[in-house]
Amino acid sequence: MRECDFSDCRNHSGSLRRNRTTSIAAVPSPQRTTSHVPDGRYVSKPLTVTCQTIRDVRQFLAGCRYVSDKKLFDKEEYWQPPEEFEQRKKGDCEDFAFWTWRQLMDMGYDVRLVFGRHGRYGTGHAWVEYFSDGKCFLVEPLLCRVGDKFPRLNTLRYASRFSTSWDGKTLRYFAHKEQSSPLSWRPLAPLVWDYLRFWSWLWLRISYRLPRIAWKILRHGVFERDLWHRRKRD
Repeated sequence: MRECDFSDCRNHSGSLRRNRTTSIAAVPSPQRTTSHVPDGRYVSKPLTVTCQTIRDVRQFLAGCRYVSDKKLFDKEEYWQPPEEFEQRKKGDCEDFAFWTWRQLMDMGYDVRLVFGRHGRYGTGHAWVEYFSDGKCFLVEPLLCRVGDKFPRLNTLRYASRFSTSWDGKTLRYFAHKEQSSPLSWRPLAPLVWDYLRFWSWLWLRISYRLPRIAWKILRHGVFERDLWHRRKRD
């Protein structure tokens, strides 16, 4: 992803958003952010998959499938521990983010698991951010198939609520406070061309696959409806 996500640490990412819209402060109790927070079970169990690079992380996630908690566990919300996710290879945004967070920690990154809001995914989204050379890089695990980088302009759609870090001994929680000051158009204008070029080329590259993707979605939906009717009749 350009200037964010699965970057190779050379490009600046979420600092444009963070420096202008978010202030961060450590909070002594996770209850100040939400009643549902990561605890020790998400960092204590060893993982069976070992990644050496961020590209390895991308390749593993590309073989995983997004499935909602309701569909997978018949629960409104369930956070899979990373060792469970890598066995099932399916889950929602939190499950993708937890596993990515663990892998980046094991690779030695200064990394946080972040919860908040995103324009496309809505409230309750999760992603990962890491810090290198004084810059913040945003990692969106659900876009693992897009490429190594995505445009910096996309990071503006992420609004952090709280984040978690782990140093091998202590879990720390950070509250993120939205700032009311609006962004100026001046730093954004140069990024528009990069945004349009990236997404135009991506859609052009995958356009020939759209009929096949539509057919798979349709076939999967019809199959599920058939199963539902069969269970109902039984």
